[in-house]
Amino acid sequence: MLNLQALYLMKMGVIDMKKDMHPEYKLATISCACGNTFQTYSTVGDLKVEICSACHPFFTGKQKLVDSAGRVEKFLKKYNKK
Repeated sequence: MLNLQALYLMKMGVIDMKKDMHPEYKLATISCACGNTFQTYSTVGDLKVEICSACHPFFTGKQKLVDSAGRVEKFLKKYNKK
């Protein structure tokens, strides 16, 4: 994947790429189901995603521990953690 500096140099004509070999690298708008949008460069174009860094529990700090069939209590009991 090209970085922004390489893309800039290509647009300025400093770096030449072989014609008809590489896909078009264009500005893309990424839209999340939560309503967050941002722009980046992609060969695919506009994208719609289900989850992004603005709503993902890992990045927001709102991650919840899901207890399935008392496994957390079993672990705490086994290792005498309170």
